[in-house]
Amino acid sequence: MDTYFPYDQYVTGKNFVGRRTDVTVLGNLLSQGEHVVLSEPPKTGKTSLVQQTLYSLRLKAFTFSVGQFSVLNIRTPEAFLLRLGSTVLRMVGHTPAEYADLTARFLGGTHFVFDPVAFENEGRLLSLNWDLEPADVTALLSLPFRLAQERGDRLILIVDEFQCVTLLDDPDAILRPLSASLKENRENKRFSYIFCGSGVNAMKGIFKGSLLFHRLVEPVKLSPLDETEMADHIHRGFTTAGKVVEKDLLVGACRLFKGHAWYINHFASICDGMTRGFLMESGLVDALNALISVHEPRFQDMVNGLTTHQVSLLRATVDGVTRFSSADVIRNYALNSSANVKRVKDALMKKEVLQFDEDEKPSVVDPLFEYWLRKYYFEIKD
Repeated sequence: MDTYFPYDQYVTGKNFVGRRTDVTVLGNLLSQGEHVVLSEPPKTGKTSLVQQTLYSLRLKAFTFSVGQFSVLNIRTPEAFLLRLGSTVLRMVGHTPAEYADLTARFLGGTHFVFDPVAFENEGRLLSLNWDLEPADVTALLSLPFRLAQERGDRLILIVDEFQCVTLLDDPDAILRPLSASLKENRENKRFSYIFCGSGVNAMKGIFKGSLLFHRLVEPVKLSPLDETEMADHIHRGFTTAGKVVEKDLLVGACRLFKGHAWYINHFASICDGMTRGFLMESGLVDALNALISVHEPRFQDMVNGLTTHQVSLLRATVDGVTRFSSADVIRNYALNSSANVKRVKDALMKKEVLQFDEDEKPSVVDPLFEYWLRKYYFEIKD
């Protein structure tokens, strides 16, 4: 169903608002064969940016093939490698005979095989006929580089939810050989990874917390969405639908959601369904309450999973505290000690509740969760 406010899928074209500079930056990196890291909170526009960039590159007659897979439900190194290899083979092959040929030529001598029965029954391109060995890992991770080099094609592989690699029993079983593969193929500019992750702290630990990927990947940050530009976009949607709303009210809504496009579009969609004509401030409040009711069970689960000290530090963050280890803050928020503060900070980062910028200034990852905390959990009066 067509909607003026899509929030259940990525957007491109006329629905892609702002971030034109980001499209240019990402496009330049991909055209130069660089590997890219895109680490942002959930539903903030990573996929939309990638797809808009690929769309822009196609308009410029830049030819390439794209593959994409998610690490979300992967829990073993074997599963990661099988999915990566299968995705790459699908990028260049089209028939069982081609898959069998590519596997034999590029993965011959490894324990990766093309099993016609597994392909027929399950659609599985790659199988393992023995336990995984280091040589198998090296060969599989070099596969996209070798394929791109032989074919003379440009290949781009999007790896979604890459932070879930840290949930493997031994993340280094993938991360270290992946780093080695990028180093070995540094001069091969025909293949690029786009590592996308919604666990901002976990991604930071992978790509900044160690030297494994130092100078091997290029980080791309989403620019903040301009409140006025986003409000104009939403206003045009209402106008097209024959409805009237004051633009200033929409600017306020965009400010409340801190430019979070998913929340803004969901909010606007609720507003759209609640009125046939003039949308008043009371209607916006009703729509906000409806949006909160959708997410409140998730927010309740989040705070129920926090310790008392974690809730206290979260309250300090909402209150605008930026330095938690001072004696006054520790006393006022009952945080016990500076050593305990560090443990609590680390725990909230691991749970992806808080994030810290380069100046160690904290912020709540989810803007609607922050609003719910302020108004409904901590009951702070405006």
